[in-house]
Amino acid sequence: MPRKSLTGADIDTRTSSAGEVIRGERVSKKTKVLIAFAIAITVRCDGCLAHHALAVHNAGTSREEVAEMIGAALLMGGGPSSVYGVEAMRANDGFAADPSPAAMG
Repeated sequence: MPRKSLTGADIDTRTSSAGEVIRGERVSKKTKVLIAFAIAITVRCDGCLAHHALAVHNAGTSREEVAEMIGAALLMGGGPSSVYGVEAMRANDGFAADPSPAAMG
């Protein structure tokens, strides 16, 4: 069976905000926050790392799941992402130890 080309009509237009996207029904919240965290690594965004580390922590993601996601991000982001992978794990560990946003100082 031939594959159908993706068009704008195929995109779910019910989601207009980040919160709505995260609450979507088809992909788990944990998966979505891990994807966002991986993107933060590949684009090397310090503020994004802190924000998404807290979201990953609040979603109940294990350290092992974060480590596996960091490995995938490194494949996509290359060498520079390895530095941010370490920073992402530090942020994750920081929220695991103290989940208050002030702890990231």
